[in-house]
Amino acid sequence: MRDRLGTTEPTQPTQPFEPFEPFEPRKRTDTDSTTAAARSGTAALRANAVATAVRLRLTTVYVVLLTVTASWLATQGHAERARFVRHNSSNVHHMEVGKWWTLFTSGLMVDGVPAWAGIAAVAVALGLAEWRWGPARAGAVFAFGHVGATLLTEGAMWVMLVARIPGALSRARDVGISYGLVATAGCLLALGPPVLRRYGLPALALALAGAWATNQQLADAGHLVALGLGVLASRTPWLLARAGRPLPWDQRPRERHRRDPHDREPSRTP
Repeated sequence: MRDRLGTTEPTQPTQPFEPFEPFEPRKRTDTDSTTAAARSGTAALRANAVATAVRLRLTTVYVVLLTVTASWLATQGHAERARFVRHNSSNVHHMEVGKWWTLFTSGLMVDGVPAWAGIAAVAVALGLAEWRWGPARAGAVFAFGHVGATLLTEGAMWVMLVARIPGALSRARDVGISYGLVATAGCLLALGPPVLRRYGLPALALALAGAWATNQQLADAGHLVALGLGVLASRTPWLLARAGRPLPWDQRPRERHRRDPHDREPSRTP
């Protein structure tokens, strides 16, 4: 073969044509099926968790606040933790000087038990209450128990101080979530099934009374007060209507036999 300059180029041998192999899709194995099922299960769990957090938005926000506070206190020294608790205790001294905001900031700390145990208890009790009654009613019951029990116990302490009864303290340590937690649990038991109302509520009352008789602490007396406030809240029409139970004064005797008005009685022939 000659090019334009007259030189001869060696002729290259022609390579034989190789046909393409047909494409075969890769078969799905058991490992691929397991991986896909795991991914779909994880996505479903994530979606359910997000939906639950959105529905229980009050519980979610409160649990996050408790977790943030507990995490910050864990990074502080003993002196800083003691100062923070002292400045946020809802005691008689702070009520007298006008620091009423301690009624709410005192409920941002877990005291007396490990932080994870207190936060888990709040998540269960408040979450169940919010699931049944909604955020407004659940938050109202929790706040009613926390603030009401605090005011009643600190009011009793103030009377003891005025009467100069020994053992009364104006700067007592009074922080924690237990008042609101006990009130919410008592309200749930009072509005629960008959078995819980008959056995669960008296068992909780006996346990709290035993703790107060053993320790003789202000918080133990406040727990009994909070339980009473929770039971009292369970009798309000605002909560009974949402809980799905009939009001006590609206209970009517049931008819033994309900007859369709369209049905006619068979005529009796003489």
